[in-house]
Amino acid sequence: MSLKVAIQMDPIENIDIAGDSSFRIAEEAQARGHSLFYYTPDKLAYQEGKITARGWPLTVRREEGNHFTLGAETEIDLADWDVVWLRQDPPFDMGYITTTHLLDRIHPDTLVVNDPFWVRNYPEKLLVLDFPDLTPPTTIARDLETIKAFKAEHGDVILKPLYGNGGAGVFRLGPDDRNLTSLHELFSGINREPLIVQKFLPAVSGGDKRVILVDGEPVGAINRVPAKGETRSNMHVGGKPEKTELTERDLEICAKIGPLLREKGQIFVGIDVIGEYLTEINVTSPTGILELERFNGENIAAKIWEAIEAKRA
Repeated sequence: MSLKVAIQMDPIENIDIAGDSSFRIAEEAQARGHSLFYYTPDKLAYQEGKITARGWPLTVRREEGNHFTLGAETEIDLADWDVVWLRQDPPFDMGYITTTHLLDRIHPDTLVVNDPFWVRNYPEKLLVLDFPDLTPPTTIARDLETIKAFKAEHGDVILKPLYGNGGAGVFRLGPDDRNLTSLHELFSGINREPLIVQKFLPAVSGGDKRVILVDGEPVGAINRVPAKGETRSNMHVGGKPEKTELTERDLEICAKIGPLLREKGQIFVGIDVIGEYLTEINVTSPTGILELERFNGENIAAKIWEAIEAKRA
């Protein structure tokens, strides 16, 4: 099977091929004989009933500093393609949401991965609310008094933007911390979105586990250990990936959320587990493929493409 694959992602010249999952997805697609087309989100358009993208035929190679070649710039009708990958990073703002509305118009005749309707309706920190038995105590609010009451109850908390990513804007506020009001003022001056506040989980010192699911089934995990002096374990901010195994609790969590992810067309998902608790379900642009492949020797990107090829067949 040879598929025509379009990849909507951030500028390819800026990526780190040693850790970028979008690059790994493209590399595996090319190895399987699929043709690649690359464009950035600003090149997506609705034109008189058609969803178009202006971009380039793409060839990739695992050579640092020389990892891609582009063909001649051209405009394509995405309805003529087999697969479109929605792979730009958040922020999950109105630009991102508009992208999902446009791609809705070609899915599922053109398979959009992940299903854009449910990407829009299941952002990372909101989908977990469907599973309160799996998550730490959580409040989502813009009202300062509501957040203060949560902190008074739980003492040690994590405060972060509801639609942030990569560990940006994540603060730990201990029982004696007096910065909550100032942080609330700071965030309120930036946007009109609520904040999410969760009870701090001391188990994060031992790592924040990223579990990869393909079409609802777990295929492995990596542990991300915070750098010294850091609360955040995200690799973007210095978290160190380590080899780990799936525990019974991890498998229990996956068994509960997997059927919903499969039903809603979320083919490539990364969930975050700290200790016994599920903290996020990442469906927009999850990462971790390359680290997991290095640790367990399996071709995780192939498993993703096998699931896609089965759906296209």
